[in-house]
Amino acid sequence: MGKIMLTGDRPTGRLHVGHYVGSLRRRVELQNQGGFDDMFVMIADAQALTDNADNPEKVRQNIIEVALDYLACGLDPEKVTLFIQSQIPELCELSFYYMNLVTVSRLQRNPTVKSEIKMRNFEASIPVGFFTYPISQAADITAFKATTVPVGEDQLPMLEQTKEIVRKFNSVYGDTLIEPDILLPENQACLRLPGIDGKAKMSKSLGNCIYLSEEPDEIQKKVFSMFTDPTHIKVSDPGKLEGNTVFTYLDAFCRPEYFEEFLPEYACLQELKDHYTRGGLGDMKVKRFLNNVIQAELEPIRNRRKEYQKDIPYVYEILKKGSEKAEARAAQTLSEVKAAMKINYFDDAELIQSQAERFSI
Repeated sequence: MGKIMLTGDRPTGRLHVGHYVGSLRRRVELQNQGGFDDMFVMIADAQALTDNADNPEKVRQNIIEVALDYLACGLDPEKVTLFIQSQIPELCELSFYYMNLVTVSRLQRNPTVKSEIKMRNFEASIPVGFFTYPISQAADITAFKATTVPVGEDQLPMLEQTKEIVRKFNSVYGDTLIEPDILLPENQACLRLPGIDGKAKMSKSLGNCIYLSEEPDEIQKKVFSMFTDPTHIKVSDPGKLEGNTVFTYLDAFCRPEYFEEFLPEYACLQELKDHYTRGGLGDMKVKRFLNNVIQAELEPIRNRRKEYQKDIPYVYEILKKGSEKAEARAAQTLSEVKAAMKINYFDDAELIQSQAERFSI
């Protein structure tokens, strides 16, 4: 078995720069490095419906938004399989079988599930589909025998749950499933990019995102409104880096060549930080630099997206072909799972023969 990667996103809106630095940029790098035998990237619409069941049109409309962002960021359908989760019925069947291997109390202890339930105000009435989505996620990963799953830090408990399910299944039914490894972002600032308001997490619902497809004037407006150091009132005041959103974004986005292009009086980011912390550097100067950096990063993405938008049927055809390939792979895994569980009755010639002999006596 070769190296296989699986990752994906929920189609609840356009993707933002948090998605980009946290996962998308790395996916493109891994794709171009060619170190994986297969890479599957999923638009997780079935998972999105677990907390949007009353608004399916929201999910439906955003599938194309996510697909466009994927292609715009550089994911190549010739190298990566892009597919829609709901179009792979084998995933539901695998989830059903895995449910017998997980207890309610174990799901309740999952820190990610607990925090997501609280964030969505589901404490009083939790949809069963949402409560069990770690099991669905395990089905997604194991269906493609993924050896590597790139995730953000907040998804570590979910991946651990998948590993537990794999171990339990293999101990009961024999070695069938692959236990995945976790791939975290290399840059610490990319683990969880804060919102422009300084909140701990960038969120579409909070309106504190910079979207990958936004126009330059809107990006500039958002960068210039970013939360910095509230005690840095005068330019001469020493500034703090901790909790300063502008510098967190520079940590995530800045490249050495951007200083030569946009801020030549500094050799590197550390020089800029040192000047800010000792005083004498204004917030707006740093924000103007950050704006130039983000504009340089997002301009090619935005331009590629506009090209793909000219032929939407072609984008759907990419997703259709990817989903067909993904279903064939998942069907093979499901067949192996059913054989291990001894529920492949019509394919088991030995079973049929033994039963025939049993009743012929």
